[in-house]
Amino acid sequence: MDRYLLVASTICFLAAVVHTVIELRATVFRPMRFNFFAIGVGFIFQTAFLWIRGQELARCPLTNLFEVFIFLAWSVALIYMLVGPVYRLSLMGAFTAPLVVLLQGFALLAPIDTRHPVKVPANFWLEFHASISLVAYGAFALAGIAGVMYLVQEQQLKTHKLHSIFYHLPPLTDLFSAITRLLWWGFALYTIGIVSGFFTGHPLPRVQVFAALGVWLLYAVILQGRHLRWLAPKRVAALCILGFGVALALLWGITFTAEMYSLP
Repeated sequence: MDRYLLVASTICFLAAVVHTVIELRATVFRPMRFNFFAIGVGFIFQTAFLWIRGQELARCPLTNLFEVFIFLAWSVALIYMLVGPVYRLSLMGAFTAPLVVLLQGFALLAPIDTRHPVKVPANFWLEFHASISLVAYGAFALAGIAGVMYLVQEQQLKTHKLHSIFYHLPPLTDLFSAITRLLWWGFALYTIGIVSGFFTGHPLPRVQVFAALGVWLLYAVILQGRHLRWLAPKRVAALCILGFGVALALLWGITFTAEMYSLP
């Protein structure tokens, strides 16, 4: 039952992708309110899936790589739903939906939904540590998406080849402001996630610690370079894309909550 909800969610995000492609092929690119609606409905299905899986597990649904990918996709959609209207980044949905489709599509097709035995009750700090860290990943993902939007607009201005999509992109200054704030939100949430990991009552695996600190240091360098104006806005945008790629590649370093619970 829960996987049907996930399939329905993926179809909603895929509908937003298809709608974007159709609009891009049209002579005139128009604002896409449909995308925000489709993503909103997909987000509801995601939330329902996570709630049902959580009730079944009696804990936060982060017990294997499958659930981690779904929770990450949910975090990306959550941050978009919060940030898009505030910064008038409605077009960001056209860039967000493909990422969610890729994450959920991989989770559904790959044989990674492996259940782990659970021997002890849920640990609040462990679940908080894992969940808040993945919400931070959502903020980093949106910063990377805003970085893509920044580079697309900057390239069109540089080459003087303006597609109709250009007129629906926010000004570069607004995009860079959104990138900066998303970086700070992600960095703050990720810092809280790392600190909370030391209150779990379990020894943290070295691989997980080094991976987490590596991601933290990478974004700290980006923010420091931005604050001291060592990095041009274009370079910050590019590093946001690279940073999320590195963070995503390090998901294998996560020790899932069920595995931690099963430690003697």
